[in-house]
Amino acid sequence: MNEMESPSGSREQIRTPLLPVEVHCHGFAGVDFSEFSLLDLELLEQVCAREGVLSIPTLYLHHDRLGEFERFMHRYDAMRRAGRVPHVVGVALEGPLLSSHGGTPADTVWAPTRSEWERLARLGKHGLCYMVVSPDAFSPASHFHGQTFERHPGFEWIVPMLLGHGVRPALGHFNRADPHLSARSVEDIVDIAWDSEWQGRGTRVVTDHLFNDMPLLIRHAFRTTRARATREATLASYDLPGWTLDAMDEIAGPVPAAIMREAAAGRIAACVNFDGEHVDLAIASRAVSLMGPENSMMMTDRCDSARLGGQELTRGEENGLWYQPGGIVAAGSQPLARQMRNATGYGIEGGRLRDLASGTAHRAFGITALRADQLPDAMLAAHHEAWAFLDADDTAGQQAPVA
Repeated sequence: MNEMESPSGSREQIRTPLLPVEVHCHGFAGVDFSEFSLLDLELLEQVCAREGVLSIPTLYLHHDRLGEFERFMHRYDAMRRAGRVPHVVGVALEGPLLSSHGGTPADTVWAPTRSEWERLARLGKHGLCYMVVSPDAFSPASHFHGQTFERHPGFEWIVPMLLGHGVRPALGHFNRADPHLSARSVEDIVDIAWDSEWQGRGTRVVTDHLFNDMPLLIRHAFRTTRARATREATLASYDLPGWTLDAMDEIAGPVPAAIMREAAAGRIAACVNFDGEHVDLAIASRAVSLMGPENSMMMTDRCDSARLGGQELTRGEENGLWYQPGGIVAAGSQPLARQMRNATGYGIEGGRLRDLASGTAHRAFGITALRADQLPDAMLAAHHEAWAFLDADDTAGQQAPVA
């Protein structure tokens, strides 16, 4: 609740909504966030305000643009501190230390040296929230193997460096050569993080989206007409209601099992995509039930244009995903509101939906709820109308506690 002065001059309590958070998004309104030198942050602020969301734009970084990215982060931080972009609550990087490119542009994957990690980590005080890294980046199957030297440190140095400046490692983009090694790498990084000095607020470790870009024992998505024809039979064979955390290694594989167990234990906040195209909605919903909505964050991976990270994309003919040449999924296209409606169709409603779309992200990233005086009256009313279905009880709209 926030105080505002009424036209009569008296003070009255006005509740501002705890807005949903676009945790991981790549482009709004036809703008590729990775073209950060051209990014109009005030326009992004307007788009977010109009949609009634907070956002953490997620960028790809070419090696030769590190200095340019530093200047962008200083520009963002100055605007943030001046109160000009209250809906843009942080910035994230996808990479550059990725052992599996997935839909990431190949020339945005590289291994920072110690001095480059230090430069990236120092951007934490300017609003860099997290960096997606591959826990198995230094494994024998990674393309980095044999290409890193003494000036390229390992995670026992990288993780404390990031956390010491308030930047979270976000775990994702695994190779598929040795799932058990990759799963142990997840656990090792989480252990290192919880043993490290933490200079941020909220959760120390987050993830890229669960089930994507990792070794799996199940079919996690049904993206074509042919695949959808077998969906019901396939899901029935998986016995989703019978899933347990203890059995996830044998059900889905060691990597998703490690992530889900760490999330359920409250040691990481895990991202899950609810567009129904990255991951089947029944599988995503069951995973959230096992991890707990209070440990799970809805992630859109959204891009609004046919360009991302400097690469041209095409839209899938049978779904709304964006693809790189060669049929590799690069991004999604569904906004957060659509994904929230998808979740309600699978029984995630009320407080569980608030956690998944808003509360967990506020806690994980230490986000402070917007004050009513940061929103024009018309925008405040629009926010309430847009997200009224979240307000199922009196706790809706209050600031989430910081973990």
